[in-house]
Amino acid sequence: MKAIKLNTLIKYIFLGVITITIVLSLNSCATKVNFLTSSVVPAARGQVKIKRDHNKNYVIQVNLVNLAEVKRLQTSKQTYVVWMVTDQEITKNIGQLNSSTSLFSGKLTASFETVSSFKPIKVFITAEDNSNTQYPGDQLVLTTDRF
Repeated sequence: MKAIKLNTLIKYIFLGVITITIVLSLNSCATKVNFLTSSVVPAARGQVKIKRDHNKNYVIQVNLVNLAEVKRLQTSKQTYVVWMVTDQEITKNIGQLNSSTSLFSGKLTASFETVSSFKPIKVFITAEDNSNTQYPGDQLVLTTDRF
C-alpha cells in the first residue's frame, strides 16, 4: 500500500517538474527590452518584446504608455515610425505606431506588432512627416539599448 502511494507521489512530482520546465522554456523564448527614458517625451514608458514564431521569423511587439501626441512635440510631425537595426547593421522602417486614448484613462497608449525575417538588435522610434520614409529623421523619440 505504501509502495503504491510512493509511486503515485513520484509520478506527480515528475509531472510537476516537466510542467515547470516546459513553462520556463516557453517564457525564455521571448526577449523583453525596455525603452530608455526619452528627453523628447520624458513621461513615455514602454517595452519591446521579441520572440520567434513557428516559421523562424521574429515577432516584434511594442507597447507604450504616456506617449504624447505626435502633433504636440516641440517640432510638430505627422506620425511616429518604428525602426529596427538588424544583426547585419541595416536600419529598416518596420511601420507606423498606432496610438489611442482609453475610455477610462487619460493615458495615451500606443502599440505596434510586426513580423520580420531579419533578427533585430535594436528598436527605436522617430517622429516623421511621412510614415513611408526610408531613412530615420533627426527627431529620435525613444530607443532601446542593443539586445
